Amino acid sequence: MTGKEKTILDLRDVWKIYEMGDVKVPALSGLNLAVKKGEFLSIMGPSGSGKSTAMNMIGCLDVPTKGKIFLEGHDISTMSESDLAQIRGKKIGFIFQQFNLINTLTAMENVMLPMIFQGVPKNERVEKARKLLEMVDLGDRMHHKPTELSGGQQQRVAIARSLCNDPEVILADEPTGNLDSKTGGTVMDFLRKLHEKEGKTIIMVTHDANVAKNADRTEFLRDGKIIKSMRKTAA
Repeated sequence: MTGKEKTILDLRDVWKIYEMGDVKVPALSGLNLAVKKGEFLSIMGPSGSGKSTAMNMIGCLDVPTKGKIFLEGHDISTMSESDLAQIRGKKIGFIFQQFNLINTLTAMENVMLPMIFQGVPKNERVEKARKLLEMVDLGDRMHHKPTELSGGQQQRVAIARSLCNDPEVILADEPTGNLDSKTGGTVMDFLRKLHEKEGKTIIMVTHDANVAKNADRTEFLRDGKIIKSMRKTAA
């Protein structure tokens, strides 16, 4: 398979069970999910449906109690934390609702930071951070700190940071949750651009049905498994 036909991420009968004393609480109950390379997927569900746990599995932040997770054909479900950290750094870019920027660093320094952990030389870090910030229309704000930027600008810095190591998959956790509707629309424009122009695989968790409409496909979670799937219809 080539291009968008290739499955980049495959969760097979994934369970995550938390033990609280003698009580076992399943956060995921046999989740099955396959994501094609270059696809834009949204995941929706009520509070407690397992969305956050699913994102932790997809993002190599946690391992399942049972089941298999394949990223580009490699089983990551039994990897060590150090191996998962390497995969996170190279293969996955994260965009969070809370932005998670470091307030003592400038926009450029925030974007450069993940590249330091991958051993990228300083001159390459500077050049790439500059290009990414220009791409998200922040070329004139790259030396400003997060407290000097609006919420929308901070989220665009976070988008630039998520791209710094050229990841295969971008995970966006409620990327418009802390933004007004107009600013949220601008952020979604950038995510669509990354999908349509750059061919990035985007997996987004959102509670907002209007935001989810940007995706090619929406999966609905309840009680730790998918109960419904919807695809975007042609205009």
